[in-house]
Amino acid sequence: MRCSQIAVIGVPLDLGAGRRGVDMGPSAIRVANLGSRIAALGYEVEDLGNVEVKQAESIPTGASTARYLHEIAFTCKRLAALVEKTLASGKMPLVLGGDHSVAIGAVSGLSRHYRKQKKSTGLLWLDAHADMNTPETSPSGNVHGMPLACITGYGPPELTRIYGYEPKVDARNVVLVGIRDVDQLEKPHVRQSGVHAFTMRDIDERGLRAVMKEAIEIACAGTEGFHLSFDMDAVDPQIAPGVGTPVRGGITYREAHLAMEIVNDSGRMLSMEMVEVNPVIDERNRTAELAVELTMSALGKRIL
Repeated sequence: MRCSQIAVIGVPLDLGAGRRGVDMGPSAIRVANLGSRIAALGYEVEDLGNVEVKQAESIPTGASTARYLHEIAFTCKRLAALVEKTLASGKMPLVLGGDHSVAIGAVSGLSRHYRKQKKSTGLLWLDAHADMNTPETSPSGNVHGMPLACITGYGPPELTRIYGYEPKVDARNVVLVGIRDVDQLEKPHVRQSGVHAFTMRDIDERGLRAVMKEAIEIACAGTEGFHLSFDMDAVDPQIAPGVGTPVRGGITYREAHLAMEIVNDSGRMLSMEMVEVNPVIDERNRTAELAVELTMSALGKRIL
């Protein structure tokens, strides 16, 4: 569903990640001329600035099984409220991360907006990782490995119960695309959760076009549309080196664009986020540049 107005929301959060630096992701993406390039596609763009996030050095780490949980939950609640307000004003939220924990807030705000209308939403999650750990299964205690579990109702209540209900998205309408690095204790949860997972082997065997077509059908079945959550580590690190947790063997440059072009063709994207850009380990901001390019493809940029 094409919306002519887009609101950009930065969330400079790196508390959920093991490696520092993704808090600078929103700035790097903006430096790559995100606003003007989207405006050139015919959209009216408003940048709402950044959700305020405390620095790790100024707050306690908390439990080792879910590090910085309190502050991450606080940030996600603030983001959820802003996303809900943005949707109510008739604009499409475009969230810039930050680590993937921000998805909990973005999806919560979207879910709440449509829940008020007695409607449900789907979720399309492009990522190298399943992000379905819980504090009990996580080998690191990093919350950026838990957001999809939280969105589907598993995990700390501070994150699963934003707005007082769970899940935010029915697992039957949640689709993982491009996963290739899943923790051993996480695998049973992914299999049993009810989410649909397309691994890199599925993409290798079936092709990206077939996978994306089916993924969108699943996300849209009985829903108003879907939220697109794009972790830049879904793309192979040879193409996108500046990401929070790089894993080789990801989707190619053209596959990434094709995925976004198919998203746009569907006309069913309700909101989106780009996360895990880490300028500290990037090369001349090329990963942020790619994030902008992919965002433009998702918003309708065509070759001809």
